[in-house]
Amino acid sequence: MPEPILEICVDDAAGLAAAISGGADRIELCSSLALGGLTPTPGLMALAATSPIPVYAMIRPRAGDFVFSRDDVATMETDIDAARSAGLSGVVLGATHPDGRLDTAILERLVTRASDLGLTLHRAFDLAPDFPAAIDTAIDLGFERILTSGGAPRAIDGRDALRTIIAHAAGRIAIMAGSGITADNAEIFLALGLTDLHASASRPIETPTGRAADLGYVAPGMKRTDVELVAALKRAMTA
Repeated sequence: MPEPILEICVDDAAGLAAAISGGADRIELCSSLALGGLTPTPGLMALAATSPIPVYAMIRPRAGDFVFSRDDVATMETDIDAARSAGLSGVVLGATHPDGRLDTAILERLVTRASDLGLTLHRAFDLAPDFPAAIDTAIDLGFERILTSGGAPRAIDGRDALRTIIAHAAGRIAIMAGSGITADNAEIFLALGLTDLHASASRPIETPTGRAADLGYVAPGMKRTDVELVAALKRAMTA
């Protein structure tokens, strides 16, 4: 059985360096992880393209749901072009109808735009009312993997659904668990037969003070990818 893959999501240069130093196998590159991850800047994409491991850019133009307008989709297409131009390995996509079903029309358009890039379906999948149908749609569209917590806020609470998802996927597409994955619980997910784990491996940092904070430029509860947490998770996955 191949060694499991650790994907770390990061949203700045320091996080990128920590993930690589800690032993991550792949990067999900974002901005604004506190909002669930948005499209990274062209500058961060260019920096990440120099990484020794594959980097996939989140393509998500705004916070909130995954029901996208025509202008949202046009923005996402341009962002896919930017990821390609930067030299990244792939992109992370998702779009749904208001009832949570995957929006096949939008996803077909985005996948076509990203035809020469690797493809991850992000946790928009977790909104689907019918996981088996959503898996089949993802496979038909050409996605390499699905990131999911089993429809729960934390993957540890979605274990039963993850079992069902893995069984239905039946090796036709990689299933990657994410949300609350740590060194302490990684073994639980690997025992389900998962091939990929996704984590932020971050810890809170002291909120900066001073003039920038006084002017509202510093958000409370800030976190940053921690090299020791990345390394501990990687060790737990390969023990």
